[in-house]
Amino acid sequence: MNLHEYQAKELLRQFNLPLLVGKAYINQLDNVDADLDNLQGPPWVVKSQIHAGGRGAGYFKNAFNDQGGVQLVTKKSDVTLISQSMMGNILITKQTGDEGKKVNRIFIEEGCQVDREFYLSLLIDRNSSQLMMMISSAGGMDIEDVARTHPEKIHNIYFPDLQKITLQNSLEKKLEINSNQFNQLFDITKKLVKAFVSLDASTIEINPLVLNKVGDFVLLDAKLSLDDNALFRHPELESLKDITEENPLELEAAQNNMNYVKLDGSIGCMVNGAGLAMATMDIIKQFGQEPANFLDLGGTANKDRAIKGFKIIQSDPNVKSVLINIFGGIIHCDMIANGIVSAIKELDFKLPIVVRFQGTNASQGRDIINKSFSNLTSIDDLTKAAQKVVELAK
Repeated sequence: MNLHEYQAKELLRQFNLPLLVGKAYINQLDNVDADLDNLQGPPWVVKSQIHAGGRGAGYFKNAFNDQGGVQLVTKKSDVTLISQSMMGNILITKQTGDEGKKVNRIFIEEGCQVDREFYLSLLIDRNSSQLMMMISSAGGMDIEDVARTHPEKIHNIYFPDLQKITLQNSLEKKLEINSNQFNQLFDITKKLVKAFVSLDASTIEINPLVLNKVGDFVLLDAKLSLDDNALFRHPELESLKDITEENPLELEAAQNNMNYVKLDGSIGCMVNGAGLAMATMDIIKQFGQEPANFLDLGGTANKDRAIKGFKIIQSDPNVKSVLINIFGGIIHCDMIANGIVSAIKELDFKLPIVVRFQGTNASQGRDIINKSFSNLTSIDDLTKAAQKVVELAK
């Protein structure tokens, strides 16, 4: 679950990290002038809150100046005007695509005189199964660009024992900081690790982590992503989800206990099991087409799930054909086949569909499918099923 910057900072503040004071507004900008009296400035920074990177370098669909979604403001009267111009506007960044995202939340924060910018992030390294910190003296820009142009500036630090966090003294020289700043960085690192573990985070990204003119570190920006699978341990964090930032189809699927991810291809996929779904998408690509989605019905692929799944796939105008790949276990293939036929009839689903069954009662399920509608075909072999659905999409 992704969080907005202001939400991430509210959580990180609980771990006594060096953060600036700010005020968030949702949909309405009430009492901005009065709130500014409690924020040190000028300058102030007005920040659009959307779930996309590159906000500062972005631009608004309804432009009101030549700046992006993060603007430094020196006049108190301009803070309200710029905030009003941002709220409800469409912000377009390199991550949003041309359609952009509507700004429903604004974060106004104290300004900071920046001397240097760094990059810092925490994530799980899947190869070593350890928490890893990436840190670079080239902050304030995309770490992907740094990795491509100056890979030597990125330093990966692993924490095999989360109870004993250490930083090598050589990092002080690599980052060109003094001993006092190194001690500050060490303290920040320990607190961020504690936050990562306590919140069941999947990533924490601070870009930039800055040294101010006094020589102290400040977390100027913060991105925090929580592990969805661990949210049951943090019911108090559920309310932080901004459903306006969610893809409506993905949200609908999640509400029905299905996993759906919209993709850019033309072949709809409906599968029970994440691993099987990945294999299904791979074989579609092998035959020269692209999947339109990842859709995992889960273990109970019954009629109701099938109806919901078809509705979601049907709402994507790019879909030309559908491949259903089911492994029958506790739920038998003939039961799933009956559910598919009923769903097709109820929805009057017209797109061509190829169904592949394996597992319990697979042959009975195949017969049910092949004796039903003309747009339904069942093929046992996955390779042949993929070839057929690709042909039907042309």
